[in-house]
Amino acid sequence: MKYVATIDDKTYEIEINNDREITLNGKPFSIDFLTIGGPPIISLLLEGRSYEAHVNSTDVGWEVFLRGQRYLVAVEDERQRQLREVSSAQALHRETFHLKAPMPGLIVAIPIEEGEQVKRGANLVVLESMKMQNELKAPRDGEVTAIRVKPGDNVDQEQVLVVLE
Repeated sequence: MKYVATIDDKTYEIEINNDREITLNGKPFSIDFLTIGGPPIISLLLEGRSYEAHVNSTDVGWEVFLRGQRYLVAVEDERQRQLREVSSAQALHRETFHLKAPMPGLIVAIPIEEGEQVKRGANLVVLESMKMQNELKAPRDGEVTAIRVKPGDNVDQEQVLVVLE
């Protein structure tokens, strides 16, 4: 099966050849992939290099925490992508976005206010989890219509933190 993953306006074509090999943008790679425990933790060996990531489903795709960085990843199979392109659907950017906590943690800071216009990539919330501070950023331009937490709040995984219109 072929997939297209988009990360920060970069597109990657991925084909799953078998349980031990993928093709990424036309180049084959050996892999070993394992899902571990509670919040989805993914262990991946790619060409002998080890990676561990937290992966969560969001309203707009997947949120991946890898080596202290947060990535928003949109994934489509070939058929979904072709249908979207043909219909010119861009509803993703018009719909309400709910920023959810990717993991349980403590709200350290909220550098935005309700009613504020933010740009894609703007820092919305700083969440501390497992002794690491994670900056949760806006996936698109929009208006902050609701902030549902405050600094010092403990939050659960998947709890809505900020609403962006």
